[in-house]
Amino acid sequence: MEVILKQDVEHLGFTNDVVKVREGYARNFLLPRGLAVSATASEKKQLAETMKQRAHKEAKLRSEAEKMAEGLANKTLKIGAKAGEQGKIFGSVNTIQIADAIRALGFEVDRKNIKLKGDAIKSLGQYEAEVVFHREVTRTIAFEVVEE
Repeated sequence: MEVILKQDVEHLGFTNDVVKVREGYARNFLLPRGLAVSATASEKKQLAETMKQRAHKEAKLRSEAEKMAEGLANKTLKIGAKAGEQGKIFGSVNTIQIADAIRALGFEVDRKNIKLKGDAIKSLGQYEAEVVFHREVTRTIAFEVVEE
């Protein structure tokens, strides 16, 4: 019997996979728990349409992410921080300040998608961070921590 998985099932497949299983496994385990539906012709057609829409949406998101990455490619962000006499910052610069600096340039990036290279930033100077715009689009951006 063929079924379409609605969730990932260990040792069987991933969401939206069409897999062949024994009738008893489908009838007694997969179908009652909502893990799968029978792979009828109409369900397969609906799955194909859903996958087509998802692919179109994914391509659009990827192109938008590439545009944002290109927009930030050659720009150096400036992040202001209060510092002492020897260039030590009071506190540290983290992904929140970097995300705010990117937003100031007109790009929307979640702070969770910014990865600092190295430890926390506690002194003035130039640094780099990796920004994940999309799971296939990542860029390294340069930023400078300056005294306010």
